[in-house]
Amino acid sequence: MWTPVESPYLVPYDGSFEVAKSPTAPPTSERGRKSDQKGDNRRDKKADKRSLAELVEKLDDLQRALWADDRIAPLCIFQAMDAGGKDGTIRAVFTGVDPAGVDVHYFKQPSPEELDHDFLWRTTRLLPSRGRIGVFNRSYYEEVLVVRVHPELLERQRLPWPPSDERLWEERFASIRDHELHLARNGVPVLKFWLNVSREEQRRRFLARLD
Repeated sequence: MWTPVESPYLVPYDGSFEVAKSPTAPPTSERGRKSDQKGDNRRDKKADKRSLAELVEKLDDLQRALWADDRIAPLCIFQAMDAGGKDGTIRAVFTGVDPAGVDVHYFKQPSPEELDHDFLWRTTRLLPSRGRIGVFNRSYYEEVLVVRVHPELLERQRLPWPPSDERLWEERFASIRDHELHLARNGVPVLKFWLNVSREEQRRRFLARLD
């Protein structure tokens, strides 16, 4: 159905991925490793900005092709810890793409209307139409992350029967897998991006926000 592109950042499907062993910083160039001089770092950042601009331009061209073909609607899901860089990444990558071809949605605390539906409803109703790129800042994955460690959020969902803990999460995992398979079969490939930052970097960013 869909073949993922080769990438050093692609999580393997064999279950070997371990969060604790995954990098929390981008790879350093040879020049960066050999020298810590301020000038070198500055030149690396300029090269990164040029590369980003080129990739954004390519993404804009691809979106126009998607629009003309009117068959596929890629969905990009961004997940990270607080201060993980989701907002900045989405802004940097998609600002240069035609806004008429991109739908960005942020998911925070569910509204009363959303709580009156199943946990997939609020994201399903905002899926991109064919030819457009959908971007989710957080997603239905919060329903097996945040909700899992804050039982009071689960109580607000007023489920029709008292669920047993392990059975509930297994059923939600199954629902998510079935949902994404259904989307892929119907021209909505799901691209998931997890931005990994260290606890120390998260702390630094929180303090920077306070300042």
